[in-house]
Amino acid sequence: GGAMTDPKGDRSKAPHEQEDPDMYLHVVEKNDKGVIVKGAKAHQTGCINSHWIIVMPTMRLQEDDKDFAIVGAVKADDPGITYIYGRQSCDTRSMEEGDIDSGNAKFSGQEAMIIFDNVFIPWEHVFMNGEFEYASMLVERFTCYHRRSYVCKTGLGDVLIGAAAAIADYNGIPSVSHIKDKLVEMTHLNESIYAAGIASSYQAHRTKSGAWLNDDMLANVCKHNVTRFPYEIGRLAQDIAGGLMVTLPSEKDFRNPETGPILRKYLKGRKGVDVENRM
Repeated sequence: GGAMTDPKGDRSKAPHEQEDPDMYLHVVEKNDKGVIVKGAKAHQTGCINSHWIIVMPTMRLQEDDKDFAIVGAVKADDPGITYIYGRQSCDTRSMEEGDIDSGNAKFSGQEAMIIFDNVFIPWEHVFMNGEFEYASMLVERFTCYHRRSYVCKTGLGDVLIGAAAAIADYNGIPSVSHIKDKLVEMTHLNESIYAAGIASSYQAHRTKSGAWLNDDMLANVCKHNVTRFPYEIGRLAQDIAGGLMVTLPSEKDFRNPETGPILRKYLKGRKGVDVENRM
């Protein structure tokens, strides 16, 4: 995993100006074997699944920020590392009995805050140590790769579009014009995200090192699309599905011998559609 985002503290101040220097990961000690770092990294997607964590600066640095100009690789279970698991909407619902509410039980991700409490990094795993002048380029190139990778969101978009089309069919309205218009718009938005990411890769150029770097402008277009379009796709999906998308009773109620038959009666769609599939 690549750990870039620091908590940042007072955003108006540089790392070396913070009242608490731990708001940015920094070197607290050096010796002949390596360095010791302290701080935290926030919003780390999938970090608990990782074998290694590469820490790096999160912003342009000044000369006074040399101690914060650190890039190094640590094992995910090294001493001094603690993970604080992030909350998600409906996360406790996925822990209930049954399968309907569990979501992507085997392959879903997570976000966590990583705490580095005097974590040792040996010199052979240190890739930047005080070279503050290169932090800006590193951030730009990392985010260029990362923002292009947001095409992964279109996989979820595909699932949501398919689910919206399915529920329209279950409700007996697959051919209604405004429903088809919404599905077309959802597809257009989703493929616009995908197109920007793929175009960024196609327009890549070779750097002096021999590595290929994708187009930074198109990578940022992909990022901006991702900050807007998935929410509109979700809104359209809810518009198609109706209020049950956000007020549906749980699977526990559906399996209950008293409430289950009532739900099967009142949650029916068109003839031939199983109520459980509609849920």
